[in-house]
Amino acid sequence: MTAEAPHAATGPTTGKSPSGPPASRPPGPLHRSLVRALPVSPAVVLLLLFLAGPIAYCAFIAFTDLQLTGQAEESFVGFDNFRTAFGDEAFLNAVWMTLVFTVISALIGQNTLGLALAALMQRASKPVRTLVGGIVVTAWVLPEVVAGFLLYAFFRREGTLNAILDWLQLPTQNWLFTLPILAVSFANVWRGTAFSMLVYSAALNEIPKEITEAAQVDGAGGWRRMWHITLPMIRRSIGTNLMLITLQTLSVFGLIWVMTRGGPGGKSQTLPLFMYEEAFQKSMIGYGTAVALLLLVVGSLFSVVYLRLLRTEV
Repeated sequence: MTAEAPHAATGPTTGKSPSGPPASRPPGPLHRSLVRALPVSPAVVLLLLFLAGPIAYCAFIAFTDLQLTGQAEESFVGFDNFRTAFGDEAFLNAVWMTLVFTVISALIGQNTLGLALAALMQRASKPVRTLVGGIVVTAWVLPEVVAGFLLYAFFRREGTLNAILDWLQLPTQNWLFTLPILAVSFANVWRGTAFSMLVYSAALNEIPKEITEAAQVDGAGGWRRMWHITLPMIRRSIGTNLMLITLQTLSVFGLIWVMTRGGPGGKSQTLPLFMYEEAFQKSMIGYGTAVALLLLVVGSLFSVVYLRLLRTEV
């Protein structure tokens, strides 16, 4: 008789040896999030160190009476600096000058002129585009202080503008004394229009030619095509450009300082110049930092408005 083979142990079929290693679990959501965040962690650390950290410290200083007069220790004063600011006629004047400067030089000047130049250069010949683009971009890449000295020489009483007006037998005046806010606004337009022109040139190049050609065949004139086709299709580029040039204009300091130093009588003193005067000329660091914090709030409000506009799809 043949011996029967021993029966194998019975049990549920798992496809794996009972003595094999346990199956590895898939990574959880937290693990995947940490892995994805690892490449950007150095940038986050740098932002926290060099952006969020200084902003938080400035926010603390704004609620103190810190001065550059050798005081032993600053003290917490709460909202006194902000109450002082809103009761200060010089501060309110600086707020008004900042709004006028921003509206004239950024929202109207740079934005409109940049769009006009971009639209005209779409139809211009290549030599004309090269010449105009080179001139406009050269003004943009000049350092702010250099641009300020150039425009000061242009607007001063013995400057280029009055020389041209005198040659044309037109009345002259001291533009930096009679119309200082308009002079510095024009200077900022001259220097910053190139950025808007480049943004709008890229946006106009993305518009399909078939759409504009079809509108032209239907009898739409240039202004109607611009209003009903071009502007709606580049609306997101307009919002982006307005946000960037507004934030840049709110922080302009060197250009105005070189041309007028905020004068005469505060007629061209914007918030950055007022902040500098209070913090470093009058040694009131706490008060000046409070003004800087208010300027940051103004810029944030503009950014929120523009970002809400950008959320709207074309």
